[in-house]
Amino acid sequence: MVTPRRRLIGAATVAAASALALAGCGASSSGGNAAASGTGTHSGSGGAQGACTGSSNAKAAAPKSLTLALVPSGNANQLVQTVKPLTEALTKSLGIPVKGVITTDYQAAVEAIGANQAQIGMLPSLQMSQACERYGAVPSLQSVRAGKSSYAAQFFTDDPSKYCSDKPVKGANGMLYCNGTQSGNGPAGLSSLSKLKGAKVTLLQPASPAGYIFPVAALKAAGITIKDLKVTQVTANDAAVQSVYNGDSQVGASYWDARSVVTKSDPDVGTKVVVFALTKEIPNDGVSISSKLSPAWQAKIKKALLDYAATSAGKNALNAIYQITGLAPANPTALAETQKVANSIGVS
Repeated sequence: MVTPRRRLIGAATVAAASALALAGCGASSSGGNAAASGTGTHSGSGGAQGACTGSSNAKAAAPKSLTLALVPSGNANQLVQTVKPLTEALTKSLGIPVKGVITTDYQAAVEAIGANQAQIGMLPSLQMSQACERYGAVPSLQSVRAGKSSYAAQFFTDDPSKYCSDKPVKGANGMLYCNGTQSGNGPAGLSSLSKLKGAKVTLLQPASPAGYIFPVAALKAAGITIKDLKVTQVTANDAAVQSVYNGDSQVGASYWDARSVVTKSDPDVGTKVVVFALTKEIPNDGVSISSKLSPAWQAKIKKALLDYAATSAGKNALNAIYQITGLAPANPTALAETQKVANSIGVS
């Protein structure tokens, strides 16, 4: 149950930094606002009860503008700039203004959709499930990267002598990997996690599938709990890499391979920071669309995104935003797996 509250979602818009005042909103995991008002259908409640497919409002008027919410996976100021081509393309395709906002954290994006402050969200898999379960948002599309709709979270270290059971090798990107992690396909190297007890480890916030949920679940399976670690938490994947690169932590976790973002400022990060373990595969992030829109507008937005992703300009724009190489229809059943793993470590 979401506790009714009023909170501020700090957000940087593509025009300038701004704050979105979020109205107090309460919802249960079984309905979402559209379903509660009887204006749409909400299929499934997610988790153990089935995959959530969202709802719509058949009586909704055509929107006069749309807001696209993104979560901060890296440098927020840079994301403000890189999202511009996407919002400009959607504005042209849909015929109404579309602006982008970067929320303060992962959960703020979910609440922005629930409060109708954002109608489109580019969200990690857990937040796609939460937006659907709490507010009926439709999990519309999933990202594709290198032909895959899933990815592994990675553990990396500045002390490969401790965590690598073999000699680190260069991957296709020129960066170093050990324990069979160079393919990026998980799981791999998880036996090394038992060595982390007492280590300084940098993780993301608990809402992050790659920066917390799947790594913590893998640690739990290896007999390591958060209490066994000296944890520092950051808000972005590149910050986790930077923490280990700077020597502030011995080990960090992020999506594979977030080191590529840091190479722009620190070209030697791929040799100083070595990936040594991969979690099991995580469903890719994707696009959720508000239940407060009509079915026609939900379909129109989905088509506009798919059409743009099929163009050269679209591929370049999406790659710049979240290293996305394509978009495909979402798989709600796969998305529910992230919520299952989150529940297993006490994250709801």
